[in-house]
Amino acid sequence: MDASEFEVLPAIDLRGGRVVRLRQGDFARETAYSDDPVAVARSFADAGARWLHVVDLDAARSGSRAHGETIRGIVAAVGGRCAVEVAGGLRSAGAVAATLAAGARRAVIGTAALRDPSFVGRLVTEHGPDRIAVALDVRDGLAVGHGWAAGAAGVAPDDALSELSARGVTTFEVTAIDRDGTLAGPDLALYDRLVALGLGSVIASGGVATTDDVEAVRRIGCAGVIVGRALYDGRIRIDELAW
Repeated sequence: MDASEFEVLPAIDLRGGRVVRLRQGDFARETAYSDDPVAVARSFADAGARWLHVVDLDAARSGSRAHGETIRGIVAAVGGRCAVEVAGGLRSAGAVAATLAAGARRAVIGTAALRDPSFVGRLVTEHGPDRIAVALDVRDGLAVGHGWAAGAAGVAPDDALSELSARGVTTFEVTAIDRDGTLAGPDLALYDRLVALGLGSVIASGGVATTDDVEAVRRIGCAGVIVGRALYDGRIRIDELAW
């Protein structure tokens, strides 16, 4: 992959109006970083980010939009400097359409994609493949939804990727839940296996702690990487991640 095609997406996870990070998707293990999500988004844009990955964690659990106004503020703040993708609780055509109408460049579908691949196929037909991505959040070898709640049913990520690719999806954002928020390094074996399917662009998420981790993800052929805690803890900087 040409390095110029590789994207680094700073994560802005929203819960209760704040920017937070969860450890392994556990809502009981939360670290709050800011009460001003718009300022955080602006700081990433100022540092040179070309994309922002914004997650409505409250909506991911409930399925109801919780941070619509904040997300609109983020889009307005970063203007044309960087694109914004939005994830979390997008389980209806109306919610997806509203998110894109609010200025998001891309909507990321998780639970609804696993539950009904044909739903995502209809979204791709309506909005185009560049506006729709699918989140494959992997725990214990299975892609799960419902805000990563314990006991959520799952499917093999390889099978899910194949099925959704056949429905027109071209971008898959794959999170290794057991690595998320741990700074333990990315699950390169998982990403390598899914990239090797050759069925779409894979964006890696979970465990990234160093610039070497980012380079390792890029080297195996991922189209991008989502980075969260390492940025907030100051372990790496956006300007170090520019190719």
